[in-house]
Amino acid sequence: MITGVQQIMLGSVCGTEDKAKETLRRIRAAGYDGIELNRFMIHPASLMVRMLTRAAGMPTGSGGKLDWQKLIRESGLTVISLHADLGSLENDMNAVIEEARIFGTDRIVITGMYRFDYSDEANVRELASRLNKAGKILRDSGLRLLYHNHNVELLKVNRTDCAYDILIRETDPEYVNFEFDSYWFTDGGANAQVWMKKLGTRMKLWHINDRGSRVNGASMTPILKADSMELGTGNMDLAGLKKTADENGIEAVVLESHRNWADKDPLKSIEVSAAWLKENYG
Repeated sequence: MITGVQQIMLGSVCGTEDKAKETLRRIRAAGYDGIELNRFMIHPASLMVRMLTRAAGMPTGSGGKLDWQKLIRESGLTVISLHADLGSLENDMNAVIEEARIFGTDRIVITGMYRFDYSDEANVRELASRLNKAGKILRDSGLRLLYHNHNVELLKVNRTDCAYDILIRETDPEYVNFEFDSYWFTDGGANAQVWMKKLGTRMKLWHINDRGSRVNGASMTPILKADSMELGTGNMDLAGLKKTADENGIEAVVLESHRNWADKDPLKSIEVSAAWLKENYG
């Protein structure tokens, strides 16, 4: 099984070429095979993108000025997928296709929509239609389109459906499949394993994380604040999720967390999580 790290974890540790090289070296040394790249992190990002990602707890850092083709080539890591926003993909499809080919991946992942109303059924249906159109063009070019969830897709759009129901039902498996993030659906109060079973073989990639609390000893209140945790240190049923992911025939497992890292160090967090991945995916 291919294992990798999402680039969003690396914004604070890839500000210079030397830092980026050392970061990628440590990822490879920890046993990971690859990395997921974000287009807004391998190019200089606009002020709006930097503000939005920082507000979401995912600062992009200043790595967009670096030569990521060279860095990846020298690191020995593979590129599992290229994350893009749907608007950029629609506006300059050829540029995204060419970039994916340069990095040697056939997977383009849409990472969720900023400033988008997931509680509006008409909007979500339109999103499904846009994904189908983009996915057909990519398929005809030898690439594949995947959709990555957060927790907002759990918003209800009518009495029986949430946004994710619509996206699953109204996208064509020939053109659109999924990178499922089990942490975000758990965070949203859903049973992630149930949703993984609904996706079945349409779940191509698994974004993995654990969830729990770092509070030690007595607390002011019996209610603990939960957040992301290193794999195997939280309370998610990772074994059960792994069973379903494997049954779905996933192609790769990708670690992603945005904060609450061990000792506030994303690289240490990545290395701690590597132990669970090695034990479960060799």
